[in-house]
Amino acid sequence: MSSGVWQSIIGQQPVVELLSRVARSPEHIAQSWLICGPAGSGRSNVARAFAQALNCPQGGCGQCDTCRQIDAGTHPDVTTLTTDRVSITIDQVRELSAHAEQMPALCPWRIIIIEDVDRMSERTTNVLLKDIEEPSDHTLWILCAPSAQDVLPTIRSRTRIVNLAVPPVDAIAAFLQESTGVDAHKAKQFARLAQGHIGIARLYATQPEAVRMRNNIVDNLVSMTRTSQAVLLAQELCASAQDQAQSSIDAQVEAQQKEFRRSHGLADDDLIDASVRSQYNAIGKKDDVKRRVTRLSRDVVDRALTTIASVYRDIAVIHNNAEMVSGLINQEFSGEIAAMSVRVSRQHAVDAIQRIDVARRRIHGNTPQLLAIEALLTSLINA
Repeated sequence: MSSGVWQSIIGQQPVVELLSRVARSPEHIAQSWLICGPAGSGRSNVARAFAQALNCPQGGCGQCDTCRQIDAGTHPDVTTLTTDRVSITIDQVRELSAHAEQMPALCPWRIIIIEDVDRMSERTTNVLLKDIEEPSDHTLWILCAPSAQDVLPTIRSRTRIVNLAVPPVDAIAAFLQESTGVDAHKAKQFARLAQGHIGIARLYATQPEAVRMRNNIVDNLVSMTRTSQAVLLAQELCASAQDQAQSSIDAQVEAQQKEFRRSHGLADDDLIDASVRSQYNAIGKKDDVKRRVTRLSRDVVDRALTTIASVYRDIAVIHNNAEMVSGLINQEFSGEIAAMSVRVSRQHAVDAIQRIDVARRRIHGNTPQLLAIEALLTSLINA
């Protein structure tokens, strides 16, 4: 049974054993790591727990000031680069390089964590390469990506790669029960619908509206037989994603502005002093907010694509008589999906999943979301 900071890592026991062993005896530790795993597998959590284990005097107790500060993102020796934009900028990486040259202030290691390193352009990655090749003596880099293939060969060849598994449903369900208080039945349902994505499972457990929207996508998909229905569903899906993203980012900006006022001793209606006004205004800068909304709306659309793919996955399971072995993801729509499987062949289901992957790549390649989703959904009808 894992303890301390490792308790929060779900369904990754072999990785936990490896990294905790390294943290206990770091004399010959690799100074550049690449943690790979599918979305929702806990890459960032593993990276943070590893940083805590390396710098905590007790090897990652989870209770000391060091562990608490690293978990909160406020420790001076651990820097995490995460982005709510579409890509990581070259200026952000240059700033990290400056941090990496400094000696740790309090702990054995200065640790730099880069989430979603796959969001770097080749030019930006090349700026990082020198630091990965020749890290300072007391600096350790932890990079996170969906897979090693998503990172340039020059980077992955200079890192120690750790591969995470898709967390099992039972492990996610147990986590949901403990962390959110949902009952066992709901926890199992949300874990199943999330398909191994811990963050989405938690979203379903804490936001009933997210489950309702997922059900709406499946409900529309199983009854979709005309091109006009496909176009309307695409419009609804993309509009919903934009609205969700805008509302979420607006709430984040408002919270950040309130925190800024609080930290500077200002009431809600106090004027911002000229000396810090530019910092305050930067929080809600229009272009930055727009980029953040674009990034988040892509994540919402990506979640919808995963839901669509789950329907065709279930159809393939039915065609292969594998329900007893693999089970259906969308059990709540088992009757509708069984009926759909009559008019959708096994090959059509396989082709549909491939088309969904193409749509996902097009969106990440900056094809307009609505255009990509309309093309996808109409192709699913007309194939």
